[in-house]
Amino acid sequence: MANNGKKWALGAIIAGIGGYIAGILTAPKSGKETREDIKQEASKVKNEAEKKLKELHTELDKAIAEGQSKAGELKSTAKAALNAAELAKAKAKDLLSSLHAGEADKSDLDAAVKDAAKALENLKKHITDAAKEAAK
Repeated sequence: MANNGKKWALGAIIAGIGGYIAGILTAPKSGKETREDIKQEASKVKNEAEKKLKELHTELDKAIAEGQSKAGELKSTAKAALNAAELAKAKAKDLLSSLHAGEADKSDLDAAVKDAAKALENLKKHITDAAKEAAK
């Protein structure tokens, strides 16, 4: 059910972006003004994705620390999730550095956000499962 909500939200965001672009392209503005509006909106979207990646990086850091503290309780699959989260965190850090140096683009940023979110979700699941087993 939560996955359907995410799909709906993603669809709503895409539809909103499409509507915004259609509105810009049909507005009675000069080409120069329209290009400037598009450039500003692209920059805004990039900044929002960068902010999300930074948040995920911080959450991964916290989840990794929690996973490492419970490493003795974790099964091998959970340890693999911990390793994947550490790799995603390192990639996020590298991409953030590349963004600031102007060496990365939006597709790189989107892929990193997706990977980091997936790694975080997987690690949290394994930590929760380990905590439940330890409580038994």
